[in-house]
Amino acid sequence: MAKDKDRDINVGYKDYVVKIRRSACVVKGGRRFSFNALIVVGDEKGKVAYGYGKANEVPPAVEKALKDGEASLKRIKRISLRGETIPHRVVGRYGASRVILVPAGPGTGVKAGPGVREVLQACGIRNILTKTHGSTNPINLVKATINGLLQLRTREEVARLRGVEL
Repeated sequence: MAKDKDRDINVGYKDYVVKIRRSACVVKGGRRFSFNALIVVGDEKGKVAYGYGKANEVPPAVEKALKDGEASLKRIKRISLRGETIPHRVVGRYGASRVILVPAGPGTGVKAGPGVREVLQACGIRNILTKTHGSTNPINLVKATINGLLQLRTREEVARLRGVEL
């Protein structure tokens, strides 16, 4: 599993390689290998998206995933953060994967497994506790984490939706 933590792509965007998988197709002359790349792209200010690419070599697969991630980053809304953590506890779901995200105090760090950690770092979250249940497939974990982050609401948003004044 290759991880490029310090590579900047566009203005302020960071990308994290979550998983590179090799797939084999048995043909008459032997095996033909292809590669899948899963990448998380974010601006570390509340916007995060994932990209998925397939190719016969690793570098083109990573490039395709990067292009896919940048395109979906433009379509996603900004996630509401509270400082360097999240405003409230939330459960993200995708398929058989469940990711529980719990806010944490300053100095806690990102307590998360692979897949979930890259999404939270790309989003700009520095203090958080997480727990995964069900499937640990990296693709489903990334999608479940992004689903959970998109459910976050600030106090002002909740008050406006309920029609109450703070």
